[in-house]
Formats: sequence, structure tokens, C-alpha cells
Amino acid sequence: MNTIADRVAAAQFEVLEVLCKATPKGWYAERGTARAALAYADIATLNTIYDTTLEPDLAAFDELAAEVSGRVPRWSIVVRGEAGDDVVELAARHGLVQRSELPMLTCAAGDIVFRADEAQRKLVRRVGAAESDLYTATLAEGFEAPASAFGSLMGGGVLDVDAIAGYLADESGHPAGTGLGVRTAGVVGVFNVAVAPAARGRGLGRAITEAVLRDAIAAGADAAYLQPSEMGRSLYESMGFRLVETWTVFE
Repeated sequence: MNTIADRVAAAQFEVLEVLCKATPKGWYAERGTARAALAYADIATLNTIYDTTLEPDLAAFDELAAEVSGRVPRWSIVVRGEAGDDVVELAARHGLVQRSELPMLTCAAGDIVFRADEAQRKLVRRVGAAESDLYTATLAEGFEAPASAFGSLMGGGVLDVDAIAGYLADESGHPAGTGLGVRTAGVVGVFNVAVAPAARGRGLGRAITEAVLRDAIAAGADAAYLQPSEMGRSLYESMGFRLVETWTVFE
């Protein structure tokens, strides 16, 4: 692997393994170049089958799909790039007919544009596993979903794992936003950036993202990546992130 797209894909796949091995109810399996990572959450993309190459091993996908579908009610298949007809047909056989695109954005550490002022930066703090319940509740509020949707994803000792850094943003003395950085393969993945509806539009999302990036760069990361929602994409592009690849999701 020698392109930035290959590098961040490898990092993202390692993140899934790290998270699913750290979360209390996680499950992880390998079949050839195919992988399955289940957080046992009520969100399909947190229970996923993927391949570490650009040419999915369909037999392994089929085997893992049969096993995963018996373990969780909501799950997904993710492939890098445009899915071929064979992947589309396999997904449909297993009841996954909803198809969407997932952009992969990256930025070199030296190209990131930091704009949050000191007052905004002071609103963001690192948190550990002792605050995992508060973190999950704030994350759910930011995504406007019930906390149960995330299951035990951020529970146990996840927020104390060396590669993982969790963040809460406090506004007026109350937690109003979350962020997560995971360092693998020398780069940092930015996840869980979510701000409570009542606190949006005041720069918290940028301040959280910058905190994730600053700490990861200080720890040695030389690049960052993320897969944004449509709502958040313009923010990340203003920070210097650019599209390098689009993935396909079936759920």
C-alpha cells in the first residue's frame, strides 16, 4: 500500500478491530482478507463486514454474512470504491438493499487549518472510561438518537485504551459535544464529532475536532482522516480535508 487512500483505509480497518476488541460486547472475525466487526449497537454501520483489499473475497463475505445476520438485527457491508454487481447481488441475497456512499476525507498534519480561539479550546477536555456513561449520553444527544442505539460501544475501558482519545465539550457547565480520536498506522481517525442541537452554530464542532487533531499530532500522527456526514462535510473541508476515495455501504 503506497497511496494515502490505501494508508487511511488500513488505519480505518485497524480502528474497527481495536474498538470491537475493546468494547465489552464486541465481536471480531477474519476470513481470508474479509473481516467482520460487531459493536452490537443498533446502528448498522457499527456492525459491519468489509474487506481489506479493493477486490472483496465474496466467498468469505458470504460466510461472514450468514454468521453476522444471526448475531445482530442491523448490520452492513462496506466496500472501498464502487461496488461491483457481484457485491450488489451478494448484499441483496442477505437482505441488504439500501445503498449509500461514504466519503473518505484526509489531510496531512501540516495542512490542517486551525481556527478555534482560546476560549473555544478551553471548552474541550479529555475524558476516560470513568465518564463513559456521560460520554455515551452526550454522544446520543448530539446524534439525536437514544443512548441504547450505541449499546456498549463506548463502555468498559474503551476510553482508556492507549490508541483512543475521547473528548467532551462543556458549555455553561453542561456537556454539549463529543469527539473521538483513534491513532493507528501513524495516522488519526476522527470519529463521534457530535454537538447537541441547542449548542450548534457556535464553533463547538470545530473546537472538538481541533482538540482531537492537536493531541494526535503531538503524539506523532502525520495525517488525519474522517468519513463525514453531509452536514459536517463543509466544516472539515474548511479545515483542509479533501476527498480521496468514496466507499459503498449496504444495509
